[in-house]
Amino acid sequence: MDDVIIIGGSFAGLAAALQLGRARRKVTVLDTGLPRNRFAGHSHGLLGHDHKPPLDILAEARQQLARYPTIRLVNARAESISGAIDDFSVVTADGGSLKARRLILSYGVADQMPDVPGFAEGWGTSIVPCPYCDGFEVAGKHWGLVWSGPQSHNQVRLFHDWTDRLTLFADGHDIPPDIRADLARRNIPVVDGRITTIAHHGGHSATVNLDAGPHVAVDILFAHPRNQPSASLHESLGLATVNTPLGIVLKVDERRETSTPGIYAAGDLANPLIPSVTTASWQGAMAGIFAQQSMLV
Repeated sequence: MDDVIIIGGSFAGLAAALQLGRARRKVTVLDTGLPRNRFAGHSHGLLGHDHKPPLDILAEARQQLARYPTIRLVNARAESISGAIDDFSVVTADGGSLKARRLILSYGVADQMPDVPGFAEGWGTSIVPCPYCDGFEVAGKHWGLVWSGPQSHNQVRLFHDWTDRLTLFADGHDIPPDIRADLARRNIPVVDGRITTIAHHGGHSATVNLDAGPHVAVDILFAHPRNQPSASLHESLGLATVNTPLGIVLKVDERRETSTPGIYAAGDLANPLIPSVTTASWQGAMAGIFAQQSMLV
């Protein structure tokens, strides 16, 4: 029996494994090799790894984990979970069966691409969600933001630290008059009409084509499509969730423990704020530490 099974081996899962391996706990990490940020050319904001390709960072992390004899990395998808604290069972897609005293869920989320030609093709390059991840490289340039709800108004204020050239695309949504007035006061143009296609010109730049009015070229386009957990294991476990404007995340306490004792969660799957590799890494480390401490006798 493992001490901990970690489901999801990206930044959060591997950070958890590192802490547990250093505590000489027996750990199995199950991963399918499809991290959320695999579309991005570079990862930013992670100390010591700034501006490195995310897949390169993960590959280096796996190499470093190889020095810990109690950590096992397995390329497999978890199909089901049963049991309770000190006696969890995980069945994998290939029919394997594993048991552990604790579980850490870090299988992340999948972004749901809107049915707009060019959107999926530009995701991670000319269309991005996070200014902390990509803002510095395009600071001072012309940014576009696709309205996705009241949270977009907060994004407008946030973006001011990076640029004073911003165009807001309503994309068919009704923006309240008071928010429109505030945008006008900030000299931020609002382009009405629904986005029909997005053309990409290499690098970050893109042209937003609309069903009415002129097309608009921007140096980078920020958008926040809804997302959903990459697996449904939390549903079968009945774990408590939090509904956010962009999708649901798992509810955790200050120790990263979910509503079911012995099951912890970290990374985008349990992060209602702005996701990033930095937050995923520290949350994973904390989940690993608290899981280890919960097994002390």
